[in-house]
Amino acid sequence: MRAVRRPSERSGSILVITLLMMVAMLIIVAMAVDLGYVQVAATEMQRSADAAAEAAAWNLLNAQSPGRTVSQSTLDAVRSTAGQYAGLNRVAQAAPGLALEDAVIGSLVYPYSHTSLTFGDLSRYNAVSVHVRRTASQNGEIGLFFARVMRINSCPLEVQATAAFCNNVIGFRFPSTGQNLGFMPFALDKETWDALIAGGGTDEYRFDSATGGVVSGTDQIKEANLYPQGTGSPGNRGTVNIGASNNSTAHISSQIRNGLTEADLAFHGGELKLDANGHLFLGGDPGISAGVKDDLASIIGQTRIVPLFDQVTGNGNNAVYRIVGFAGVRILSVKLTGSMSQKKVMLQPAPVVMDSGAIPSTSGTPTSTFVYSRAILVK
Repeated sequence: MRAVRRPSERSGSILVITLLMMVAMLIIVAMAVDLGYVQVAATEMQRSADAAAEAAAWNLLNAQSPGRTVSQSTLDAVRSTAGQYAGLNRVAQAAPGLALEDAVIGSLVYPYSHTSLTFGDLSRYNAVSVHVRRTASQNGEIGLFFARVMRINSCPLEVQATAAFCNNVIGFRFPSTGQNLGFMPFALDKETWDALIAGGGTDEYRFDSATGGVVSGTDQIKEANLYPQGTGSPGNRGTVNIGASNNSTAHISSQIRNGLTEADLAFHGGELKLDANGHLFLGGDPGISAGVKDDLASIIGQTRIVPLFDQVTGNGNNAVYRIVGFAGVRILSVKLTGSMSQKKVMLQPAPVVMDSGAIPSTSGTPTSTFVYSRAILVK
């Protein structure tokens, strides 16, 4: 005869199974709690890395000013900023610190790519990569709770963030902010600009940051006269036509005061950009009309972008300027009346001229000076 299982034996089996399931569920819950805690810590850590990289990139951007040289002390200051902002964002109740190798500064030829940083020319550095680590060797691993019963006391975590800005511009499209492009419709010959950057020119004006005006005095940043005076440069400086085939004085006046509009750029297909040969051809008219003197005077102390040309073909309003680059400048003084020798539109390299409409170059050949995009996270 088959033995009959007693009810008490059945109850014992169910009790064992229930206990085992309860233990399994407790383990699952414990693991979920620990995994959730680690995930929160990873999110905090990424926020710390993002803030550190972006703040450090802004510091590096602000160092790209005329009269200042990016040096080892500059890089030390950038790393210090990264460490400061990393520590302001706590991870698992503790402020993370950065080791020297955790803040890497270098160049991204195309800042919005995921390529590795390169090193060499300090003046072209435009990116900061920050690693925030909670490891046995740096800041300590993330402590766990319930996993300790399985002798897993902690978990290592590492995250990375890179922020960069564009420092090599080949053109402009209408800014995403909806603001006009701060571009002035006058061309300066590259020969004069290169000489200015190399230390040539005068030093008679100084921008007063407290008032936003310009005063007499030196500031160690040289100046050049935009007004054409037969300096021997390759062709005459003058007005370039943007937004129309032949700009009127009223159109030029508006562009001086307010910058380029979306309609101006639409006339050129939506953007002003150097071609594959590094050239942009713009019609123009040699000379600067006295009719815009008040408009130029109204932007004294302000920064603008000007195109640089290396040759002019044609005469008068049939002139065509070959643009080869762009420069960030500040207008210092304007005088367009009187004798030819007295006329002037004095400018100097600007500290940092930023525009969200800047189109970055994909090559390492420099095509702009002191013109940048904003520093943003790129990875």
